[in-house]
Order: sequence, then C-alpha cells, then structure tokens
Amino acid sequence: MKTIIKIFLGISIVVLGYMCIQSIMTPIKFDKEKEFREKAVIQRLVDIRKAQLEFKDQKGGFTTSIDTLIGFLKTAKKKAVLKEGSLSDKQLEAGLTEAKAAKIVKSKNMKEIIANGLENFRRDTAYISVLDALFPDQYTQETIDKLAIIPYSNNEKFELKVNNSYLNTSQILIPLFDASAHYKTYLHDLNHQELLNTIDLRVKLEKFPGLKVGSVDEPNNFSGNWE
Repeated sequence: MKTIIKIFLGISIVVLGYMCIQSIMTPIKFDKEKEFREKAVIQRLVDIRKAQLEFKDQKGGFTTSIDTLIGFLKTAKKKAVLKEGSLSDKQLEAGLTEAKAAKIVKSKNMKEIIANGLENFRRDTAYISVLDALFPDQYTQETIDKLAIIPYSNNEKFELKVNNSYLNTSQILIPLFDASAHYKTYLHDLNHQELLNTIDLRVKLEKFPGLKVGSVDEPNNFSGNWE
C-alpha cells in the first residue's frame, strides 16, 4: 500500500511540475511568437501607409478599398527626375545650382556647357511606375496583391478606414486614414487563453487590440501604434 502511495505521489509531483513549467512557458512562447509575427504585419502596414500617401497626393484623398489601392499601384505613374552626374564643390562655389546647371544643359549650348564643366551632367524628368518608385525591391506586378493580406491570417485583408472631411481648429481640411489588423487575425492559431488575455488587456486600456497605422479620429502624423 505504501509503495502505491509513493508511486501516486511521485506521478502527482511530476504532473504538477509539468503544469507549473507549462504555466510559465505558455505566455513566454505566446509573446515570442506574437513579436515574430508582428514584424511582418508591421512591415505590411508601413507599405500600406506609403501607398495611401501616394494615392492621396495624386487623387486628393485616401481610399477605403485595399483592392483599389493595389490597382492604383499597378497602373499609376509618378514623375521622377533621372539624375546623372553631380556638381563639384568648385562648381557650387562658382554659383552653380542644380536648377542653373539643368537650365544650361537644357539650352544645349555646348560652349556654355563646356565652360561650366557640365558635359556629364543630366537632369531629365520622366514618368515611372508608382510601384517601381515606391517599392523597387519589395513587390512586382505579380506579387503586389499580397499587400492586401494580413500575414499569418487565413487570407484575411487589412481593414482600411477613411475620414476625408476632418477639419482642424483652423477649419483646414485634413484627410485621415487608418489601416489595421486585429490580434484575432494573425494570432488566431496560438494559445486561445493567452489571445483572450492579450485582447482583454488592450480593451481595458482603451487601445486597439492589434496593430494599426494612422487614425480617422485625429491627426497623428500617420504613425503606427507600435511606434
């Protein structure tokens, strides 16, 4: 009988020890994986911010449709100055500026061009793809569609909100937007109780339970809630 009790106590100690370790390790593992995933989500939100700001510059306001935003990136053009050569300290000291040098080169007066040492100086205006201008090494026409998808989610899309009628205290119109991803979208397959605890904490703090960039309530310089 004593042997059975000892065995039972031994098993109980092992089980309790395992449970204690798990109670410590579970939140640690959750936080580590959360941090890892949020790096990818944050990068996607930063890219959306960059695209939205370009959209506003060209269209006059933001869009609530991520698909419209991606369509814009695929088709829109952006003015760019193609640069070749630079002005030396000697040229700058002589009073040459970028604008003056460009004007001289544009005149095609070779005598003046040579006199100012601008034979290899070029400043040409061209129109290039917005996609290439904003994301030269990140996306292509074939991969830009993934901008809409929240990493580690079940192909769920970022939520976009817009306030194109916000007036500041000086009655100046300031278009606003936000883009967000709820914890439930990219942490859905992690420990359920830890996820609920994380959401509950943010709600109690009256903060968005997830990652968000921008705000439709008031200007915040389009910053992210992780910054």
